[in-house]
Amino acid sequence: MKYLSLIAAVFLLLSISGCAGGGFIPSKQGGIPPTFRVQNTCNSDASLQVKTSGGNTININNVAPGTISAYQNVEPGIVEVTVMLQGQGNNPYTGTFVAVNNQTFTVVLKPTTPPSITVVSP
Repeated sequence: MKYLSLIAAVFLLLSISGCAGGGFIPSKQGGIPPTFRVQNTCNSDASLQVKTSGGNTININNVAPGTISAYQNVEPGIVEVTVMLQGQGNNPYTGTFVAVNNQTFTVVLKPTTPPSITVVSP
């Protein structure tokens, strides 16, 4: 009977610790930080400056045409993206999106006139 009580107590402790958000499942308050990547469908290299609502800045340089960058972590909230295309002079274009925990985003640079940004969240 002692062993049965011990097994029940261990099971109860493991169950409680799993619900506390410290286990393998992220807590509802936190979660996995949002991530984004850049897809350049334009005809020239692109450099981006990404500003988060927390005040951090991420610079991504020389994203070649037809390529997709690696994923970057970003803080949840409003994200401002400023893009400069090589050979386009000093004419940056901008876009914004709202980054949410547990989601990934792709910032697609489109070769429209003027160039545009579309954000996709699969």
